[in-house]
Amino acid sequence: MTRDPRYDILFEPVKIGPVTAKNRFYQVPHCNGMGHQFPSSMAEMRGIKAEGGWAVVCTEETEISHTSEHSPLVEGRLWDDRDIPTFRKMTDKIHAHGGLAGVQLSYTGFNSANQYSREIPLAPSIMPVASYAPVQARAMDKSDIKALRQWHVDAALRAKRAGFDIIYNYAAHDETIQMHFMSRRYNQRSDEYGGSLENRTRLFREIMTDIKDAVGDSCAVAVRFAVDELLGSEGISCEAEGRDIVEMIAEEPDLWDVNLSPWENDSVTSRFGESGHQEPYTAFVKQVTGKPVVGVGRYTSPDKMVSLVKGGKLDMIGAARPSIADPFLPNKIDENRLEDIRECIGCNICVSADFTCTPFRCTQNPTMGEEWRRGWHPEKIAKKKSDDSVLIVGAGPAGLEAAQALGKRGYAVILAEASTELGGRVIRECRLPGLAEWIRVRDYREGQLHKLANVEIYLDNTLNADDILEFGFQHIVLANGSKWACDGRGRSNHFPVTGSGQSHVFCPDDIMDGTEINGKVVIFDDDHYYMGGLLAEKLRAQGNQVTLVTPAADVSSWTHFTLEQTRIQTRLLEMGVKIMPHKNLIAIDHDEVELACIYTDSRETITADNVVLVTMRNPQSGLYIQLSEDQAKLDAAAIKSVSQIGDNLSPGTIAAAVWSGHRYSRELDEPQTASVPFKRELPGQLNPK
Repeated sequence: MTRDPRYDILFEPVKIGPVTAKNRFYQVPHCNGMGHQFPSSMAEMRGIKAEGGWAVVCTEETEISHTSEHSPLVEGRLWDDRDIPTFRKMTDKIHAHGGLAGVQLSYTGFNSANQYSREIPLAPSIMPVASYAPVQARAMDKSDIKALRQWHVDAALRAKRAGFDIIYNYAAHDETIQMHFMSRRYNQRSDEYGGSLENRTRLFREIMTDIKDAVGDSCAVAVRFAVDELLGSEGISCEAEGRDIVEMIAEEPDLWDVNLSPWENDSVTSRFGESGHQEPYTAFVKQVTGKPVVGVGRYTSPDKMVSLVKGGKLDMIGAARPSIADPFLPNKIDENRLEDIRECIGCNICVSADFTCTPFRCTQNPTMGEEWRRGWHPEKIAKKKSDDSVLIVGAGPAGLEAAQALGKRGYAVILAEASTELGGRVIRECRLPGLAEWIRVRDYREGQLHKLANVEIYLDNTLNADDILEFGFQHIVLANGSKWACDGRGRSNHFPVTGSGQSHVFCPDDIMDGTEINGKVVIFDDDHYYMGGLLAEKLRAQGNQVTLVTPAADVSSWTHFTLEQTRIQTRLLEMGVKIMPHKNLIAIDHDEVELACIYTDSRETITADNVVLVTMRNPQSGLYIQLSEDQAKLDAAAIKSVSQIGDNLSPGTIAAAVWSGHRYSRELDEPQTASVPFKRELPGQLNPK
């Protein structure tokens, strides 16, 4: 298809020092949980981005020395020449599609406890490391500074030999030694590297000059700089020192990559920040430099991208999460296929993988992280291997994904949904506070399904086992989801909580269905992801007196991994929600609940007009049991398989449900011979191409 001329400006080349990007789409550095441990997976994933049209594809944080390493987090490593082949594999894949490869050199100082290398961390001044590890960083002397500068030069030279086109001087996210030196909070030095802003910026400028002298003849030198820490006068801000620093060295780097610090301000979820939330802070940069400027904002709309370029705010459209949700976003704009873009929902499930030290995943893009080990491509899928037909029962995230993926393979598919709209749990959850963008999970798949003539959708259609046996489908896929337990069973209570069967006890499904409750509400959150905190926010906003009880140390504890926990707990406290951590729910009476300390078992009671239990979900597996218990009936109906996917198999995240539906679709009629169904990267072994 022909590109819409309104978007021609997005495909203009941009000169970055000695190199030229073919268009304005720039995948900024982002972590992925693969790095040095899973280099083939990392390289294949980055190569897919270049294939999808991103003009610049960058690494994650890449350690330059064993004296500052991120263990147990899995990032890139460029410690010595032995690391070059790993990155050469990546840069070759990027270059094969006409892209430029960028490397974010990283030295994190007191942000790294060096648990693997056991080297003493370095910092501008003596201080404990940022984590709670019992480790302190020592204050750098002049020989340390000299060594640090040389480590950057050595890493830049290795990066050049590895084929990188853009080398980063990284000073963002409150994570690097350069930013620590610039910060008044961390730098209490009295020599020429401390005190005035010019002195505190000295190391940053020296490292940039060193890198340019070493590789600037053929590699562009980019600066990634956080112009604001959202700390007011206590930190760097776009109205004071952040702007001063940009103006001080405006023309020295070949490119400015600007954002907010720390990471949770840069990669804020859609629950707490809309697309483009950084613009008020970063817009000034283009006004004070003639060099190209890239910035992020979870942009997925090409119209917005054009307005940023024409409005003089950005030269290149930076993206981490949108490039994960759809690695082919640039190509789809180029080909005028905007309806095919998988738009990021801003859930940060991708971010969570960095903290869990595992290959990352995406709610919208189930192929993410599976490009090498399973051979999944985001835009390509094998054609069907038979003329079998498939009946999918349930049009939630798993059923929708399975239907559209099977449809693209060419199978005849019937998608039956008991309700009057597609989406399943997505429909219900997107109506909770801040989750409106999650509807994109449904909207993208619904749009794709309407293009497939071989997929039929039947709404308001409840099927029983006898119906299914009569239809004549060869494969039955049950994706009719799960329901929240209303008896208190979960991680802390393995049996129903005493009194849970009373009429004033509810579960999340009741609240999402519109049940109105009033008065003093106790929410017991033993789920620890977003649901408990969201219901507390919703019910408090409706005027109820809300107490959130949890066995964890804080609210929605797992959201530390999605960079949301601080915002969630802050919001609830500011709204007047009472939080009671370290407490288990023991019993429910008609007007009170009994709690127990998880450490001492000491008991207390608090009043409650209503109780909401957020503990676990039960798969709706009754239909599966009915169908699978009588093989003779299946044989008589010529049914070859009955399968469960998504929450119907095992309740989890929406990302897990989408992935489950996609996996089923990829594996149908395909041989499964290996004991491990994906390629592994084993230490000391040469991995297959």
